[in-house]
Amino acid sequence: MSDCIFCKIVKEEIPSTRVYEDEFVIGFRDLNPLAKEHLLFIHRDHSKDINDLSDANPAQLSDVFKAISSYSKSSGLASSGFRVVTNLGSDGCQTVFHTHFHVLGGEKLGGFGS
Repeated sequence: MSDCIFCKIVKEEIPSTRVYEDEFVIGFRDLNPLAKEHLLFIHRDHSKDINDLSDANPAQLSDVFKAISSYSKSSGLASSGFRVVTNLGSDGCQTVFHTHFHVLGGEKLGGFGS
């Protein structure tokens, strides 16, 4: 999509601080971090949200989670733990309509329990 900010990041039309990249997925730092480590992981192919991605091409979910696994292990983030979050729709506070996963960690996170 030509007006999608994350598609523009994929095409390098908008700069980002990339921490991970392979043929399917890009991981980059969030501009407004909510934790010491706050990264966004996106598939290079556009989908609008997790339901769209799951319905249209569920294999892309595997691509993204393999990338998160690879990054978290190589960066050391996996050793202390992290959280993965995705938002859907207005009640879920989705503001960018390109499926993306927030990876939060680097410190003790509050909320949610077990």
